[in-house]
Amino acid sequence: MKRILTLILVLFITHSYAQSSNFNDLLQKHVDVRGTVDYKSLKANEAKLDAYLSYLNNTKPDKAWSADKEKAFWINAYNAYTIKIILDNYPLKSITNIKKGGKTAWKYAFAKVGGKTYTLDHIEHEILRKKFKDPRIHVGVNCASGSCPKLANLAFTEDNIELELERLMKEFINDPTRNKLGKKKVEISEIFNWFKGDFTANGSVIDYINRYADTPVNKKAKIKYLTYDWSLNGN
Repeated sequence: MKRILTLILVLFITHSYAQSSNFNDLLQKHVDVRGTVDYKSLKANEAKLDAYLSYLNNTKPDKAWSADKEKAFWINAYNAYTIKIILDNYPLKSITNIKKGGKTAWKYAFAKVGGKTYTLDHIEHEILRKKFKDPRIHVGVNCASGSCPKLANLAFTEDNIELELERLMKEFINDPTRNKLGKKKVEISEIFNWFKGDFTANGSVIDYINRYADTPVNKKAKIKYLTYDWSLNGN
């Protein structure tokens, strides 16, 4: 019996690794280093994405998982299902054009994880933000739009998530197409306004930006929030 249980565990771990690797391969192949998504080619390879979504539906985060493993799992789930709803409605100009039963892409329950069905909003706000209280979640999850922090062309894992979220936040804050930083004035993403509480737990928004900014911003700098570009982050 012990051998059988061990074999089942090994097979499950192997399957989990294979599915995560498949999602990573998809992102590597269809998302460039700037976060631009080739949805047309992804659509042609949708069966591989569906296999990963099936894995998500059959996998429930375990209490024995580390915080990093669970965080990576849920961010991957959010991104995978965002890609799926885009492909289900492709071609389109913006994720904001999607309406299901009068509900937006974020409020429509379609993301199946561990046998339960979630909305994208629930995954982001009730699981990721609420449980982990990590502002970098906002550069991990991707809303398939031009002003979003770029979609990473890799799957998050227990081993890489800390390094990758740090890298993505630094790139986002110093990206002049998304944040325009000056010493006395900044024009920054609406993300810092919409989720101000996430970024100000240990100081001001400027304090948070200065943790990653290549050029330090004056703490009294004037803040303007940029108009958000909801156009599709790919073609």
